[in-house]
Amino acid sequence: MNLSVRVKPRSRTTGVKKVSEREFVVCVRSPALEGRANEEAIELLVDFFGVPKSRISVLRGAKSRNKIIRIF
Repeated sequence: MNLSVRVKPRSRTTGVKKVSEREFVVCVRSPALEGRANEEAIELLVDFFGVPKSRISVLRGAKSRNKIIRIF
């Protein structure tokens, strides 16, 4: 399943918010430097969906706030 994810780095709170069926907003505390925000976003998605980290990958947008994430 492919999901559209918007990552908000340096947020006061962390968490995953469902916007629609396949759109999510992930708020992370880490800055968008050296992939730290991506790593924290993936960790939050792992907890939210209850899947292993190895089953989540970034298809598009590794250096963008808007990402396409695949969960398989």
